[in-house]
Amino acid sequence: MLSWRTQVSRYQWTVLLVAWLGWVFDSMDGTLYSLIQKPSMAELMGPGASEAMIGQYSGYVFAVTLLGWATGGVAFGVVADYLGRTKALVITILLYSLFTGLSAAAHTWEQLAIFRFITGLGLGGEWAAGAALVAEVWPDHLRAKAGALLQSAAAVGFFLAALTSLLVGGKSWRYVYLVGALPAVFVLFIRMAVKEPERWVAAKAQRQAQRQMAAVAGGGGGLKISDPALPHGVPVVTARAGEAEATGFTLRQLFSPALRRDTVVASALAFVALFALWGATMWIPSAVREVLAPRKLPATEVNGYVSYAVMTLNAGALFGYLAFGPLADRWGRKATFLFYLIGGVVMFPVTFLLSPNLTVIFVLLPALGYFTLGITSGFPVYLPELFPTSVRATGVGFCFNFGRYIAASGPLIAGHLVAWSGGSYTKAASAISLIYLVGMLVLIFARETKGERLV
Repeated sequence: MLSWRTQVSRYQWTVLLVAWLGWVFDSMDGTLYSLIQKPSMAELMGPGASEAMIGQYSGYVFAVTLLGWATGGVAFGVVADYLGRTKALVITILLYSLFTGLSAAAHTWEQLAIFRFITGLGLGGEWAAGAALVAEVWPDHLRAKAGALLQSAAAVGFFLAALTSLLVGGKSWRYVYLVGALPAVFVLFIRMAVKEPERWVAAKAQRQAQRQMAAVAGGGGGLKISDPALPHGVPVVTARAGEAEATGFTLRQLFSPALRRDTVVASALAFVALFALWGATMWIPSAVREVLAPRKLPATEVNGYVSYAVMTLNAGALFGYLAFGPLADRWGRKATFLFYLIGGVVMFPVTFLLSPNLTVIFVLLPALGYFTLGITSGFPVYLPELFPTSVRATGVGFCFNFGRYIAASGPLIAGHLVAWSGGSYTKAASAISLIYLVGMLVLIFARETKGERLV
């Protein structure tokens, strides 16, 4: 039997590489704040700020970033459906790169929050366009593997963020943000290497035909549009007089009777994963700093420990990302999500509340990363399978990012839990991780899509 790798064309690999690199830099720029959150917020808030205040206002900046992320994911999902996946990729990568760089110029926490909000617009939009692009270009029977490979970019992005913090963070947190501006040059490669997917081109042509039909329908007799210029495989659009209607705005279509359940369930599942990610996982650097505090180590040494902790976390996450696709093909999408949810709710308290010392924490961090970060690999696999091509990017962007609007409360709640617990990030993160129990309930209503073809 031929290896599945031989069934993928060179161009399909190129498309995956482009989307993968876009997500690498997306993850890198999105993670930088969590790594330098404490020193940057301490400087911006001034010497009179307490640990509890720094934690609370850090939560505000986290929340604002997520609001931008969610807004960008929804808005640019629509853009990708109407203007194209490749165009949306270019715009969003430029957006998150340039405003990450501008974050280095912040002089107040409010300015940083504004820059991070606009950065978030690009971060959310890039993922939606990239996930739709890969799903539509790769063969149907290899889609789960492609989605898992795509999400593995997040681990590399987190690693690059940690490496950036390790190399330049000791000098100034502002240098870390400046490095985050470099991915802007990547857009040149995208424009040269990637075209719009044939599925999207066909869906666009069909949408235009339906609009023409809606414009001329209404008189007596039937209406039939059959344009030989349409791409091969586009259905002929027909309608009876007075019954023709345009496709409608893509966001509205997500809540049509045919798609409503999938939209709601997928959004809820994404909310759980993202609430835990931003309310718990992204506070791990601060939790490690908390564990190190009694040692009273120099700042540069503490920064090194934090960077190594993130690298260790993402070493495990990489295996979690790559494993989701094969497991989803074997067990199904729902069973694989359940496996990751169980691991997430168990590993947080075990790692941070039951571990006796930092050595044990470092040993457990890979397993924690496998589940809490690896679960996000399910979304580029599962979400594109729920929606037709004409609204796919909108559906993917909406479901994965609408959950962020609610998940934005995760950092706020965590920040208040930190303040309530006297500055304990470990207790706050462990409490937030209980949200995975809600995800297990959501799965009851989810639709299994294993083996289905894209439409």
